[in-house]
Parts: sequence; C-alpha cells; structure tokens
Amino acid sequence: MSQLPPLSLYIHVPWCVRKCPYCDFNSHQADRFEDQGKLPEQAYLDQLIADLEVDLPYVADRPIQTAFIGGGTPSLMSADFYYLLFDRLREKLNWVEDAEITMEANPGTFEQEKFAHFRKAGINRLSIGIQSFQPNLLKTLGRIHNREEAIAAVDKSRQAGFDNINLDLMHGLPDQSVAMALEDLKLAIELNPEHLSWYQLTIEPNTEFYRRPPTLPEDNTLWNIQDEGLTLLEQNGYSQYEISANAKTERQAQHNLNYWRFGDYLGIGAGAHGKITLTNGEIFRTRKTRHPNHYLNNLPEALCIKEAIAPEELPLEFMMNRLRLFEEFPLSDYEKYAYHTVPKELFESCQKAVKLGLLEQDAWHQGIIRTSEKGKLFLNELLELFLES
Repeated sequence: MSQLPPLSLYIHVPWCVRKCPYCDFNSHQADRFEDQGKLPEQAYLDQLIADLEVDLPYVADRPIQTAFIGGGTPSLMSADFYYLLFDRLREKLNWVEDAEITMEANPGTFEQEKFAHFRKAGINRLSIGIQSFQPNLLKTLGRIHNREEAIAAVDKSRQAGFDNINLDLMHGLPDQSVAMALEDLKLAIELNPEHLSWYQLTIEPNTEFYRRPPTLPEDNTLWNIQDEGLTLLEQNGYSQYEISANAKTERQAQHNLNYWRFGDYLGIGAGAHGKITLTNGEIFRTRKTRHPNHYLNNLPEALCIKEAIAPEELPLEFMMNRLRLFEEFPLSDYEKYAYHTVPKELFESCQKAVKLGLLEQDAWHQGIIRTSEKGKLFLNELLELFLES
C-alpha cells in the first residue's frame, strides 16, 4: 500500500452536431447553446486548465499513464484547440513516454480532414463511432454519416499516421437480425482495426428511445448475435478481454484497463468523472457540473462534487470493476488498487463464488481470481456475492 495506483486523465468535450436517440451521455447540440453553433474553444480550453489546477494536488507526483478525450464529439473541436490544450497539459503534468492518448471521433467527412492535425497534436489513438454500416440502422440511430464515410474514415486515419484505431459498433439494434449484425461485424473486421468495442444497445432513461421505445430483437436473437459474433471475432484474432471489448494481441485499450483495474483518473470538463486515492487510504469519486454553460460560467472551485467511497463499499466497487475484465488477477491487487488490506468478508465472498463454480478453484488455491465460464455467463450473480463483503 506504499504506492498509489496508476493515474490517467479523462477530458470531456460536451458538444455534438446532433443528439442521438439512444445517447445518455453528457452531450449537447452545439447550435442550441452557442452563437450559431460556433464553439467557445478558447473559453473552454481556459476553463479546462483552471479545472485541472484545482485537481493538481491529487496527482501526488504521479505521471499520466493514459488520456481519453470523450464526448459529445471531441473531433468537432479544431486542431488548434488540441495543439494548445496539450501544450498546456504538458506544462502542468508529467507524462509517461508514449502515453496512450485517445480521442473519440465521428466518421463525417468534415472531421476526417482534421485527423492528421490531431495526430500531430499528440493524439495517438482514434476511437471512431461507426455503430453500424447499414443505412436504415444509421437512420434509426440518428447518425449523420453513411457507410462510405465510415469506411473512408478508417482509411483517412491510417493516412494521418494512426496505427492504433478502435471502431465502436453496436448490436441488438431495432429490428436487427443475426445476419445483419454479423454483416456489420464482418465489414468492421475487414477494415482491420486494432480494437473493436462491440456492445449491445440498451435503452437508458432520459433518451428519445426511452420515451419512444423501438422494437428490439427478441432474447433468442440477442443471444445468437452475441454467441456467433464473439466466435467470429475470436476466429479473426480479436480476443474478448472485457465485457464489450475485443482486441488484437497486446492492443487492449490501456486507458480502459486502468479504469477496470481500479486505477485513479482525473476528470476535467463539463460532466467529467474522476476517481482519486489519497495517501491516507481515502478514496473518492469526483464529478464536474454537467451543463457546458454552467461549467464555463462558474469558478473552478465550484465545478466539482466529491463523494467518498466508504471502506465497507470498497469490495463491491473493486470487484464490479475488476470482474468486467476477463483477465485473472491476484487477490493481493486489492491492496495495490483499493489501497486497503483485504477484508475477511471479501475473502469469504470469493470462497462462496468458488464453491458455486463462478470462480475457478485451481486458481483460487494460488490466491488468483479467475472467472469461470459459468461466472462469465452469470456475472450479476457473481457480483451479488460481494454485496455482502
């Protein structure tokens, strides 16, 4: 417990061209909040740095291992915005050499033209939000790109020098068949990204789909999509390492690995979340005010809400994150990342999980947590055991 967990940085850019009907993220249509859709880049950049200044004491001399720019649609911002932002971030923070720096980007033609500049600014990984290649599904999802633009975006990103690309793809879409889902997945594989985030559509509160629910595939169809899709991915060299993520060998998203391993991360920007560990063992989560206008027009000290994680809540918090990953890990990682000794209740919950066949027994005898195939299928039941820890 002498060394604090690794530290990452999350930067939120809250604007997008149009709010998608399934999206429950903190995103706001640019033309609704700013003069004729012109984004307040300089004001937002200044506020991001002021926001970071407040959080700097939590860094505790740790270098930034990874950064992720999410949204909204971060690629709406100009290349100059990112040149200036990273110049100032490097003044304030130490970075490990070759830190993974990811930006979420849309495939639209306008944004593709900026890819080379984003790469020169220091961004070295793109996460392209394709969701589907099929015109009818793109329309249903409210996406503003087409199949050709999605394919061209990958080519354009390679030309810009990106050798680490993720494609976001959804399944279980309205009226989607198994064949339709596999067709999307096959085309994504043909584009040869290093990483594929392949996740099922869920209907979330405060979305257009929640107010007007679409017709989703039946459970048997969803099961077959998942089963056949994962087989297809594995056959093509994309191993599932996390519930909704597959990657080529050693191409896992390092930023996400730090999240799920219960590492720390600063969160700056409107609606950004963070998790911080202090040397006294206190762990807390942060969240910044959500609305961009509120974020821009308040003092940095007033932007953040802090919520401590009570020691009795740590076992569940830790396991909810770690068991999202399919990698094995020593139980001693609890001391490294949760910054507390392993409580007796957590040990006993693991023993119960082993007896139920949700964790593998041979690994447990060596102090290793390894989710069994049964445990992967019944993950909620496995996590419920740690409610008692």
